[in-house]
Amino acid sequence: MSLADVQPGSNVRVVEIDGGRGMAGRLSTLGLIPGTEVSVLSRRGGGPVLVALRRSRLAIGHGLARRVRVEPVPESGTGCHH
Repeated sequence: MSLADVQPGSNVRVVEIDGGRGMAGRLSTLGLIPGTEVSVLSRRGGGPVLVALRRSRLAIGHGLARRVRVEPVPESGTGCHH
């Protein structure tokens, strides 16, 4: 599923980025790389998806969010990993 499909309040893990190196590079500078867990804070139709990752919040455009493939994170799997 894509990040654009995730319901607010859900925790997901980035699996892959569907796009070229430029897109993957741009997202990696924001901290959005495969293996990263994010919480979806809000999503409005075709508008941006607001996510929390680490200690930041990011607004990701709908088109870009559709290219971020994610998987659900079980409730017990959330939190910081040291």
